[in-house]
Amino acid sequence: MMLFGLEEATVAELAAGVRPQEAPRGGMAPGDAGEVFARAAWTCIAEPGDGTAGALVDRLGAGPALAAVLEPGAPGRLAPQLGDTGEPDGFGDELEHALQRWRPRLSSGEVIRCLQQAARVGARLALPGDEVWPGGVDDLGRNAPLALWWRGVAPALVSLPNSIALVGARAATGYGEHIAMEASAGLVDRGFTIVSGAAYGIDGMAHRAALASSGLTVAFLAGGVDRFYPSGHDALLGRIVADGAVVSELPCGAAPTKWRFLQRNRLIAASSAATIVLEAGWRSGSLNTAGHAAALGRPLGAVPGPVTSPTSAGCHRLIREYDAVCVTSAAEMAELVGDRVVQVPLDFPGDGAGGGDRDGTPGQGQRTSDQIRVFDALSGRSPRTVHDVARRAGLSVAAVQGALGALDLEGAARERETGWVRASR
Repeated sequence: MMLFGLEEATVAELAAGVRPQEAPRGGMAPGDAGEVFARAAWTCIAEPGDGTAGALVDRLGAGPALAAVLEPGAPGRLAPQLGDTGEPDGFGDELEHALQRWRPRLSSGEVIRCLQQAARVGARLALPGDEVWPGGVDDLGRNAPLALWWRGVAPALVSLPNSIALVGARAATGYGEHIAMEASAGLVDRGFTIVSGAAYGIDGMAHRAALASSGLTVAFLAGGVDRFYPSGHDALLGRIVADGAVVSELPCGAAPTKWRFLQRNRLIAASSAATIVLEAGWRSGSLNTAGHAAALGRPLGAVPGPVTSPTSAGCHRLIREYDAVCVTSAAEMAELVGDRVVQVPLDFPGDGAGGGDRDGTPGQGQRTSDQIRVFDALSGRSPRTVHDVARRAGLSVAAVQGALGALDLEGAARERETGWVRASR
C-alpha cells in the first residue's frame, strides 16, 4: 500500500518516530501508521483552523482525505460524499478554493522532513481520542486541530480539563506581573494547571510562577515546538518541557506569524476550563483569546487595574461592555469554573484578526486576513516568488496575487525582478 507516494515500511518508520509508545517491537500496524502519517501531513498542508480540511477529514478520515485530494478532479468527486454532513450548498466550490490553497504544499518531502525533525527533538504527535488529547478543542467543530505536536510530560496534557488560562499584556507593568504571579501560584495551590502562550510579560510570569509553585503548566505556541518563540524564553520553555508541556498544531520547522498567533489563541481558550485576562490594553491581542473563550461558552474573567493605566483599559472594556466577571484574587478566579456562561455580542472586540497595541499583536489597519498572511510570508530582504509566498502563507496563488496588489497599493510590499519583498518604512 502506498501513501503520498511512499512505501508502507517508510510510513511506519516515520510514524513510529513520533508515536514510540504506540509502536510494538515489530513496528506500528499499517492502519495506525497511515493515520499518524496522514494527520501529520495535514498539519503541514492546511493552516490552523482550516474548516474545509476539518470537514473533509471528519467525513472521510485523514488517510482517505489525503489520498483523495492528491487525485485529479477532487472537488467534483468529493462534494457529493460530503452532502449529508450539514455543509452548506456549494461545498464543491469551497473545496476547489481549498485545493488551490493546499496544492503548493502537497509535498511528501516536507512531511518527511517535519516527522524526522520531530523525532530528533523528541516531539510527539497527539491524535483525537488519545489520553493526552485536550478534549476541549473538539468544541471548535470543523475548525478544531487535526492533530497536535507536543513536547513535555503527559500528565500536563491530561490535566487540561482542570486548567485555567492566564493571558495578558506583553509590555506588562509591575502591577500586572505581580497579579500574574499571585494568581498563578494561588491557582496551582488549588490544583489547577496554568495555560498560557509563553509570550513576554503576563504569559511568561504565569508560567514561571506555576513552575516555582511545583505546578503543571502548558504553553501553546504559534510555531513548531522545535523552535521556541520568543527566543528570550528559551530557558523558560525548556523548563516547561521538563515539567509541563509545549503544544502546537503546526509541524516542526513552522515559523510563528501574526496570523498563527491569532489562531493559536483559540486553542488556549478551548483547552482551558476558564480564561482570565490579567492586564490588557484597549486593542490587546489578549482580547482575541477572550473572544474565543466567550464564543465557546467558557467562563471569562478580567482583573481591574488603575483607571489611569492604558494597560488595564482592555480589562475594563471586557468588564464594562462584554460582561466579563471582575476577579481580584485566585479564589475568585477558581469560582469561575462552574456553570456560568458569558453571553457576548457578535461584535466582541477579540473576534477579528486585526488590532493590537504595544502589548498585543501589531495592528494591520483594515487589512484582510489574506493580506495579513501574505505580509507575514514576505521577507524584507530576500525576494520571494508568488508561488513561494503561496506555499508559506497557505493560500492559493490567485489569493496571493490579489493580496500583493493591495499591499503594493498600501506601500507595504514591492515587486522586484526576482520576486516580492516587504517595503522598507
